Amino acid sequence: MNYGFVRVAAAVPEVLVADCMGNAVKCYDLICQAQAEHVQIVCFPELNITGYTCADLFHSRLLVSNAEKALGWLLEKTAGMNIIAIVGLPVRCSSSLFNAAVVFKSGKIIATTAKSYLPNYNEFYEKRWFASIFEAQSKTLSLCGQTVPFERNIIFEGRYASFSIEICEDLWTPVPPSSTESLAGAHIIFNLSASDEILGKNHYLKSLIEQQSARCIAGYVYASCGFGESSTDLYFAGNGYIAENGNMIAQSKRFSFESQLVISDIDVEKLSADREKNTTFMMGVGYAGGGDYSVRPIELPEYTADILARTVDAHPFVPSDEVHIKENCQEIFSIQIGGLATRLKHIHCEHVVVGISGGLDSTLALLVAAKTFDKLGIPRKNIIGITMPGFGTTGRTYKNAIEIMKALGIEIREINIKDACVAHFADIGHDPSVHDTIYENSQARERTQILMDIANQNGAIVAGTGDMSELALGWCTYNGDHMSMYAVNAGVPKTLVTYLVKYAADYEVDIEAKSFLYDVIETPISPELLPADEKGNIDQKTEDLVGPYELHYFFLYHTLRNGFAPRKILFLASIAFKGQYDTDFIQKWLKVFIRRFFTQQFKRSCMPDSPKVGSVALSPRGDWRMPSDACFNEWIKDL
Repeated sequence: MNYGFVRVAAAVPEVLVADCMGNAVKCYDLICQAQAEHVQIVCFPELNITGYTCADLFHSRLLVSNAEKALGWLLEKTAGMNIIAIVGLPVRCSSSLFNAAVVFKSGKIIATTAKSYLPNYNEFYEKRWFASIFEAQSKTLSLCGQTVPFERNIIFEGRYASFSIEICEDLWTPVPPSSTESLAGAHIIFNLSASDEILGKNHYLKSLIEQQSARCIAGYVYASCGFGESSTDLYFAGNGYIAENGNMIAQSKRFSFESQLVISDIDVEKLSADREKNTTFMMGVGYAGGGDYSVRPIELPEYTADILARTVDAHPFVPSDEVHIKENCQEIFSIQIGGLATRLKHIHCEHVVVGISGGLDSTLALLVAAKTFDKLGIPRKNIIGITMPGFGTTGRTYKNAIEIMKALGIEIREINIKDACVAHFADIGHDPSVHDTIYENSQARERTQILMDIANQNGAIVAGTGDMSELALGWCTYNGDHMSMYAVNAGVPKTLVTYLVKYAADYEVDIEAKSFLYDVIETPISPELLPADEKGNIDQKTEDLVGPYELHYFFLYHTLRNGFAPRKILFLASIAFKGQYDTDFIQKWLKVFIRRFFTQQFKRSCMPDSPKVGSVALSPRGDWRMPSDACFNEWIKDL
């Protein structure tokens, strides 16, 4: 089962200028290597059969004839192979010569197209030798004894994926052919290119490829010529890139003197899901000049690989390097601060109440409140931090709560809730020795009542502390910690809360608060609603009960962002967390996630306002609309 992946390759062979047979042999070697690596479609550079830098030799009928003979040899050698190959060579049609791309499989040419936009500036004078596909007088040509289609805007349509082709300069135009070809259904764009190296160009090129793949919501495979091209005036570094919807997922080693094959798996199912959700993408179909496309059915080789040829990010919301983590944390803080500041300004409020437990979520909410007040020029003393020790509060979290509030310079209040809860148990006839849901939830609701009433006393609003992971699992008490007047953390998953608090410790607070913030990070995640163990340590650990939060956010991301079925999520998670969790362990918690995600929607349906910070959010007002009584049986069955 391929889960919607197509394995592609950008081939960058060593070049022998004007030696067509020598280039064909190198091309064949890479095709064989690609097939051995289970590649389904392999793309070569522009004019790779002759070499791009032949210049006026392109006017030699011998060179063009030898290129066709070399292609014929390739067709014979690959007749028994199931891989699709795309090669570049000059072809003659009527009285013109074209810079062409030939698509073939199992010895048969499927179709041929040519470059649309020919550069005619600086060192590039392609109009000197070639005509544009726009100037073609015929829609067929004879090549290697076959009469083959010769058209622009060809969509090669397979059973579950389609692709199209553009050549080098086409990408650099205001409206590349791939823009309209993607609207016509192409999921993957192949670019046969010959791009020389000058200082700074490569950075721009990579950005261009990423941006075009994002605009087209497509995979983009770019193969450019490399070592061996003439260095008379230019040098070609051999750039092979594979991008997917704005992300570079594989690339060649630049300036290599050897042939290279850049391989990756493009997730066509994900691209299709993104296109379905992005209604403005399909609106573009009506403005694309529609109808000028040629659809060529093609049988894609079966996906036979056992191992995925791409990495799967275990933490899709957290960058892998420190620089980007810092940048993201700064931006998330700015969004949270901006959201809270906007609400306070709108309702003319200069006081905020925050319940401080000494845990990650309440610490982050307090940090956001403090920075918001700084930005608005309101004294931090207008923030009322309330710690409310209960039956499960440990000395460690209590101390951290007090010390962090002191370090941030806010008003500190302490209200012990034990007596109030005992009185409440007596009122409703509950035995306090029975540590059940009533015992736990009454504490959460007592705390929320205190926060709300003190907010009323002080003309304040309650800043909610609950995060997105808790909302996804329903791991919150309805009308308890589930409720607030503005939920600053509701768009942040638990895994990212840790990074945000660490960022604040490193860059946003003085040394006095730093040590306590680091201790908060190292404290086991717990609601602290059950008594501590005999040593006074936290006994109720959330991840022992609901599973690792990093798994749950992985499940949530791929459920909401990509719409993947559980079976595919399990497959991806098994790759992402290989060596950390085994498949049975992941499957166990994925079932828990599915059951809780479906049954706890009612808590999300009435969640407070909150700022969205990432591509995945749970607000019922825009991002996630789901019936509270939807059945989950089919999702469990899919596993």
